[in-house]
Amino acid sequence: MLLRTSTLLLRTLREDPADAEVPSHRLLLRAGYVRRAAPGGYTWLPLGKLVLDRVTEVVRSEMTAIGDQEVHFPALLPAEPYRTSGRWTEYGDDIFTLADRKGAEHLLAPTHEEMAALLVKDLFTSYRDFPVTLFQIQTKFRDEARPRAGLLRGREFLMKDAYSFDLDEAGLAESYERHRAAYRRVFDRLGLDYTVVRAMSGAMGGSASEEFLAATPVGEDTFVGCTACDYAANTEAVTTRAPAAGDPDAHPAGEVHDTPETPTIASLVELANARRLAGRDDWTAADTLKNVVLNVRRPGAESPDLLVIGLPGDREVDLKRVEAALAPATVTVFDGWAERPELVRGYIGPQIMAKLGVRYLVDPRVVTGTAWLTGANEPGRHATDVVAGRDFTPDGTIEAAEVRPGDPCPACDTGELTMRRGIEIGHIFQLGRRYTDAFALDVLGAAGKPVRPTMGCYGIGVSRAVAAIAEQHHDEKGLVWPAAIAPVDVHLIAAGKGPQLDAALDLGGRLSAAGLRVLVDDRVNVSAGVKFTDAELIGIPRAVVVGRRLADGYVELRDRAGGERVELPVDGLVERLADEVGAALRNRV
Repeated sequence: MLLRTSTLLLRTLREDPADAEVPSHRLLLRAGYVRRAAPGGYTWLPLGKLVLDRVTEVVRSEMTAIGDQEVHFPALLPAEPYRTSGRWTEYGDDIFTLADRKGAEHLLAPTHEEMAALLVKDLFTSYRDFPVTLFQIQTKFRDEARPRAGLLRGREFLMKDAYSFDLDEAGLAESYERHRAAYRRVFDRLGLDYTVVRAMSGAMGGSASEEFLAATPVGEDTFVGCTACDYAANTEAVTTRAPAAGDPDAHPAGEVHDTPETPTIASLVELANARRLAGRDDWTAADTLKNVVLNVRRPGAESPDLLVIGLPGDREVDLKRVEAALAPATVTVFDGWAERPELVRGYIGPQIMAKLGVRYLVDPRVVTGTAWLTGANEPGRHATDVVAGRDFTPDGTIEAAEVRPGDPCPACDTGELTMRRGIEIGHIFQLGRRYTDAFALDVLGAAGKPVRPTMGCYGIGVSRAVAAIAEQHHDEKGLVWPAAIAPVDVHLIAAGKGPQLDAALDLGGRLSAAGLRVLVDDRVNVSAGVKFTDAELIGIPRAVVVGRRLADGYVELRDRAGGERVELPVDGLVERLADEVGAALRNRV
């Protein structure tokens, strides 16, 4: 393939676009790979489409290598299957819905579990047809409230999704591990620095799930790792190591104290120490029990329910963790204090939750026998020695507290948690029978009785992977594509007119004939300096400059990643580059 800059649909920008928030967004726009078409929607220009196609082919090759079969479902789907599964309401405002001219409701597909289950139900009747895994590479849609960061949070995106069907749990576990290994090969070939972390299943449902996160400071996900073991998890999936339960009767009776003007934990701790409440002057925020009131709206519910969460006062509630724990419900901070005067803002305690009929969940650190300084449910008053299991009984526990660096690892006895940010590039789920149950998908088993298959789901954000690669592979000058997914293999730059331009075009033709993808900058109305700047911005791994030394039979080879520049004879250059490019591509396979 031979491309010429003079005729290519390519426009580079000298300045950063005003709305570009992260490096991938800024550089993909500046280098002429994509153009914004609508909020959350982008047009792929020729160089961008070449990158997208290369990423797609890496993904496709690894899926077919493990026996997955490619299909292609519609993107416009009827509402009824999603009503049957319950996800029509669970998705809430996150999906695009519409009605056709006859009034029938449809949605633009965010994912296709329902369609895959219905297809297998339609075509497969016997255990002999299993196991089977179907995959597609398809445009998906999500009604993002605030599209941002270019390709990282759009309303339309390209995704690979696969659906496995097995007859038992052992088969599902095998399919899950097979895809997990294939995903590692995919992301290794794409040149990504990634971490596999434990995750929550959310609206997808199911038991086990893991995310593949590409590490970058601009990532929307925060994940943890352990300093002593291989534990890694999205913060939403981190579990808290609970202390041992104690004897509730080992504490003195609770006592109510006047604590005026102490609506915050800091002000309460200061007063408690100054007045030696309960005979102590060593109170800390961790000794207090904070009670946070939230609204929880279930899918399809007309009004929210109240939920109060109790947690140590040195922690804040992380709403993302709360929503992950309560999915598919949505959660907001309660602000209707005037309508609920029995909830005394700043002075709420757990002692009256059962009487009020309000659901009360606590942090795992709030175990039976622990005593707390907390609200007395009266303005300007708090209580000491309020004991779990004696003075209040929670309705359960919830992982709602923020996770912090230095927290103990939940998987080992010695490690502490460190925190990083990352971009979700893949997610795998053991769905179980949620969808086969919804559609009564049964097949005849080997014993002659009906068997209900179990499902797994495996997604890769293909267009998002392009952005993740750009986030990890760039410098102050522009993009630095890995060889496996660069739009072309060699960027030829004619540093002058006449013989240099002719030689560049001739060399480009010979490289193309040797099987390489080549871009020749043959523009005659721009300076060599502009061409060099554009080449660094575009980020092709190898650039060949045809310049002044052409008369002596030499050209300059520039390595984009390392910055090395060497002069090489034109004779033998085609063979050398063909060998180097081939070796680089083979190393990614």
